[in-house]
Amino acid sequence: MVVSDDQELGRAIGNADSPTWSVRAAAGRHLARSREIDEVADVLHRLLLDPHDTAVTWRTAEALLERGDAVGLRLVLLARSNAAAEATAEEIQAALDCNPDWMAAAGADRLTKHLRNLAMDEDAGVRDEARRILGSLRPG
Repeated sequence: MVVSDDQELGRAIGNADSPTWSVRAAAGRHLARSREIDEVADVLHRLLLDPHDTAVTWRTAEALLERGDAVGLRLVLLARSNAAAEATAEEIQAALDCNPDWMAAAGADRLTKHLRNLAMDEDAGVRDEARRILGSLRPG
């Protein structure tokens, strides 16, 4: 039986409320790969700031960063700026710091380009986070 994209997306959105951390984490990974990312941005934000388990935060952030686009990076930066719990902020920062794609020249160039664009984002939290990371990338 073929499950439609709408059904899979609906299932993942429902799983984001699961009492089981691994189900929430899988939902975050699934939603992060969605073509309808704007439609699920609020759910992803909630998963990035999961109050019960930082593994959900890590896996959702990791999947968003694996997209390699400004949309995924923006969602991670927004969550980092909104993270009230220190452990959550550290988990998001670790996902940012450990993205293997950024170790290669092409990935680092793409990251810098996205960060420069996001440093002018309409959201102050996203702007501040992008500028903070850009500042840490500059030598000196």
